[in-house]
Amino acid sequence: MRLLGVDFGGVKIGLAVMELTAGIPTPRPYLSASGTLAKDAAAIHQLAKKEEADAVVVGLPTVNGEETKMSRICSRLGALIEKTRCQVFYADEELTSQAAERDLTELGLKASQIKKQVDGDAAAKILLRFKESHEEVS
Repeated sequence: MRLLGVDFGGVKIGLAVMELTAGIPTPRPYLSASGTLAKDAAAIHQLAKKEEADAVVVGLPTVNGEETKMSRICSRLGALIEKTRCQVFYADEELTSQAAERDLTELGLKASQIKKQVDGDAAAKILLRFKESHEEVS
């Protein structure tokens, strides 16, 4: 099963793809958020088709496991993607952006390089979390 991971943000939407059986996510360039969930859902659906993804994994930002305003927005985004007849799964994305930024900093990347890559790396971490908690999906 090929998955498209989504790290949704109000400015940038991080993306990554992964074959679930291989378990190695590949970050993709981020999408600029449009400011409209319906437009963002349509853009994500189009990218999922282009990437030949069987499903989309949307990250849900939580704080200590609790739902947040942003997790409700991400759930609405997922529901809009599902309306395009694309299967959607969800994964906890708590602290994935911070972990991605830390990892990129440890690699010695400049701040400008980190800014370009952090969203895709966070989406890759979302896919890994999904894989860890949904081994039976493959």
